[in-house]
Amino acid sequence: MKAPIALLTLSLVASGAVTRRRAVKFSGAQATVQGEKVAGVAEQDAATGALVAVTAIGEMIVESGAAIAVGDDLIVDAQGRAIPSTGALAIKAGVTDVTSTAANGAGVLQGAALPEFVFARALEVAGAAGVRIRAVSV
Repeated sequence: MKAPIALLTLSLVASGAVTRRRAVKFSGAQATVQGEKVAGVAEQDAATGALVAVTAIGEMIVESGAAIAVGDDLIVDAQGRAIPSTGALAIKAGVTDVTSTAANGAGVLQGAALPEFVFARALEVAGAAGVRIRAVSV
């Protein structure tokens, strides 16, 4: 496996145990909610209170939480591992399609945060959970 090329590495104080190659939140805690926003991926294990290097931008090595194909958009699972995004953004049920150029589509999509935070794209295949693969931040 080629060495990853990190363009931005953050030093965060671990707020709880952090496992190498898993996603870390901006608070320094390992990701625990599927699809949540993360700062990046831990470069080493860290105990509570220790500094942990987190690759935020660039190429990184991540642990898979499921089978992954090259090019898959990656989100985190409840253990901080990388999994494929669960699907494309869609129009919510019950909304009337916007069919005219005069319609503004108000109320169809709102807010700035999407339901899943895509943090990277897969550069390699993972046949199952527990495989380390290269990914690049998006």
